[in-house]
Amino acid sequence: MRTLIGAVAATFLLCIAAFAGQTEGLIKKIDKDALTLTLDDGKSYKLNAETDLDALKPGMDIVIAYDVTNGENVVTDMQLPDSDSD
Repeated sequence: MRTLIGAVAATFLLCIAAFAGQTEGLIKKIDKDALTLTLDDGKSYKLNAETDLDALKPGMDIVIAYDVTNGENVVTDMQLPDSDSD
């Protein structure tokens, strides 16, 4: 029985991982009302309410980690370019 539970749990984790992704590109549009971010490839990503929208600007290069939930790309992590002030 324990083996069966372990196998089911492992399969579940693999299924979850299949829906995760990462992408990078230039920010094309930010919709503050809908909390979405659109990249230059036309794909949109849902942001969470804690995201500092003022730190995001169109034309900015960004790396996004996301999960697909209910058909939406939901941002789980993002990396903004280093702000070197030389």
